[in-house]
Amino acid sequence: MTGMLGPALDSWSAFYSGHAALRTLVEFVHIGGLIAAGGCAITADLATILATHDRTTRPTDIRLLKHTHAIVLSGLVSLLISGLLLLAADADTYLHSKVFWLKMGLVVLLLVNGAVMLGGERRVRHGDVGAWQRLHTTAVASLVLWFLTTLAGAALPNIG
Repeated sequence: MTGMLGPALDSWSAFYSGHAALRTLVEFVHIGGLIAAGGCAITADLATILATHDRTTRPTDIRLLKHTHAIVLSGLVSLLISGLLLLAADADTYLHSKVFWLKMGLVVLLLVNGAVMLGGERRVRHGDVGAWQRLHTTAVASLVLWFLTTLAGAALPNIG
């Protein structure tokens, strides 16, 4: 890799590849972040979809969404940090990979969708009953995006 980061990336790559325990830890943090963020988000998405059709569960769903944000955010931070470390360990390969860029595009869509969902959640909290449809749509999109992003992540080391 060229540029000012080249030597630092080369050093990290050599260190990373030479330490199995470190590789295991970084990959665990990545998978753990996925489980925390994705698992909580998927659970909240399913509850939101159900609450859209069952008005009696809506107050519970809003409380669930509120308490889910910290876990999802913590998981996303874990994914970001570990993802950057994984990228730095083999930057030349990842930066030239179409699957990597597809995954990054899906991550951006996931984050944008999450921001839209937060807006819909705020509207619902302020009494806008019509915002439930926005929450339903973003919850369905979230489910699809979490699984597609995970698929791209699984394909990355196998397809490149």
